[in-house]
Amino acid sequence: MTEPQRVEPHSVLIVGGGWAGLAAAVKLTKKGHAVTLLESARQPGGRARRVAFANYTVDNGQHLLIGAYHSILELLDDIGMDVQQSLLRQPLHLTMHSLHGEALRLKTPPLPAPLHLLFALLGARGLRLADRFAALHFGTALYRGKLFPATDISLAELLQQQRQTDRLIQAFWQPLCLAIMNTPIQEASATIFIQVLSDAFLKQRRDADLLFPHHDLGALFPEPAMQYIEQQGGHVHLGMRVSTLSIENGEIRGVHIDNTFVPAQQLLLATSVRATLALIQEQKALAPLHAKLAQFHFQPVTTIYLQYPPEVHLTQPMQGLIDGCAQWIFDRRHCGQPGMISVVISARGPHMDEPKDHLGKRVAAELARLFPHWPAARAQFVIREKRATFSSSVNINRLRPENRTSVKGLWLAGDYTNNGYPATLEGAVRSGVQCAALIDDETR
Repeated sequence: MTEPQRVEPHSVLIVGGGWAGLAAAVKLTKKGHAVTLLESARQPGGRARRVAFANYTVDNGQHLLIGAYHSILELLDDIGMDVQQSLLRQPLHLTMHSLHGEALRLKTPPLPAPLHLLFALLGARGLRLADRFAALHFGTALYRGKLFPATDISLAELLQQQRQTDRLIQAFWQPLCLAIMNTPIQEASATIFIQVLSDAFLKQRRDADLLFPHHDLGALFPEPAMQYIEQQGGHVHLGMRVSTLSIENGEIRGVHIDNTFVPAQQLLLATSVRATLALIQEQKALAPLHAKLAQFHFQPVTTIYLQYPPEVHLTQPMQGLIDGCAQWIFDRRHCGQPGMISVVISARGPHMDEPKDHLGKRVAAELARLFPHWPAARAQFVIREKRATFSSSVNINRLRPENRTSVKGLWLAGDYTNNGYPATLEGAVRSGVQCAALIDDETR
């Protein structure tokens, strides 16, 4: 019988090598803590990692960063990544195509925030005068801080209260909500949506910029972060699945990996909601936490990769589609993959029941209608993440736990924790950074 791999105890044990766990590990090692990180998969990154398609590496889901994601940008700087070389930064410029009507085109002018948003909405093409006035009304209310509801309501209800037109909702607010929150506007929390919108548009003009990675996500952060942690004296172990937690007298004692017990006085669970539920379900001290997490619901994300000849390209790295199955279209030329087009379909819908091959062909047919000069795609690859994000639904913040648990020495990090953001990479990183700061204070 093979002797189980031995993991030496360190001052902080982190379970989960997604963006939250890696963020916490980077911050803790930077502050001099000895860190061991355990990840059950064979690669870091969690739900934002690389996968193989033909001769390329792509992402298991197409992601977009914005300039307001300061936690991610600071973390990239921490690990020595050249942000200017790693990311293509462009001012917000949206083209929302339509299969049946007029496109919406919006571009932020070089003005300070929030004037850039107001003038972009006023000058948008594809909007009637009534749409523009409705957009100006909403933007003014956002600037004056009057959009945060006293009690959380759906974004659809908020838009109705703010007298937004059907055209504006269909062509702008609904696609933006799906992009930010991966939750339909009828369910989406207005509080969370307005928080992200405020961060993106009210502080600095650059916060609304779109940031496109020049590499797959694995090369952008998870792999460089893992190298940084080990260079700082930490340890990262892949392919190691924690089976149970050891808790005695209200304190964490460690974890079990098969037959191996790993002691820990400070343990950070940076696992998904589902994995966290499995680890805490037998722990009576964590029954209230389990009850809250069990109420979470989830939304899928589908990404379709279509390989065209190298000359095929978009006029912008990202464009949208208002009334098709496809929602967001990305040109991965900036990733060194000319001719690779990725298409994102957010949240639930009939597309989830379609065979992957049929769905890929349907999306390709929609692109052929939008861009009739394009030749046929040479290959397609469909990825469905059925539990890609938690639903950022009304009052979800009431269920989101804090980083500190009721068990001494046991911590939580992940996009689902109480960080004010929806299920985004920025939310995950914020949670990891915030948790690292709390652990650092606790152990000083």
